[in-house]
Amino acid sequence: MQNINEIEELIKLISKLPGLGPKSAKRIVLKLINNRDELVKPMANTLAQVYKNVVRCNSCGGLKSNSNGCLNCENTNKKFNKICVVEDIADKWSIENSNIFKGYFHILGGTISSAGQRKEDLLIHSLVERVIREDIEEVILATSATVEGQTTAYYIQDSLKNTNAKITKLAQGLPVGGEIENLDDGTLISAFKNRTGLKS
Repeated sequence: MQNINEIEELIKLISKLPGLGPKSAKRIVLKLINNRDELVKPMANTLAQVYKNVVRCNSCGGLKSNSNGCLNCENTNKKFNKICVVEDIADKWSIENSNIFKGYFHILGGTISSAGQRKEDLLIHSLVERVIREDIEEVILATSATVEGQTTAYYIQDSLKNTNAKITKLAQGLPVGGEIENLDDGTLISAFKNRTGLKS
C-alpha cells in the first residue's frame, strides 16, 4: 500500500474507534476513497456540523444541539419520579431499546478510575441537584459491574445520602465485569426488575 500521509492518518484515526483495528480501518478507508462523492464529501460535511453544533448537556450529560435546548432536560410532558444513572450515552440507548425503564436519565460521562478520570469530571454534583429539584423518589444506579463502575456507584450513593431518594442498583443477570451497553434486552430487563436497595 502506498504511504500517502493523508490516508495513513485517516487509518490511524478510524482505528481508534471502538471495535475497529488497523485492518478494519483500512477497509473502511478504501470504501470511502472508492465512493468519494457518495460518502466522503457528505460525511466530511456532517462531521463538521456535528463538531460545530452538538455538545454535551452540563446538567444531564445527554447530547444536545447548540441551537436548541436539551430534549432530555426539557421533557416535561411526563413527570417521572425515577432517574436512571448510566456511565455513557451507549448505556442510555441500550436501556431505552429494552423498553424496561420509564423515567429520566442521567449520563455521568464515565466512571471514577485510576486512569485519570476523576469524580470532579463526572456530572455527580448536577445529579444531586436534579434529584432535589425534580423531587426524585428513586435513583437507579445502572453502572457497569466493573471495579470502576462499582466505585462510582458507591460514591454516588454517598453523595445522595442527604436527599430523600431511595437508591437502588441493578441486580440479577448483571455479570461481574459486565458493561451495560453489551447486555442483551433479557438481561437488562432481569437486572431492572430485580434491582435492590442500597443501605445508607
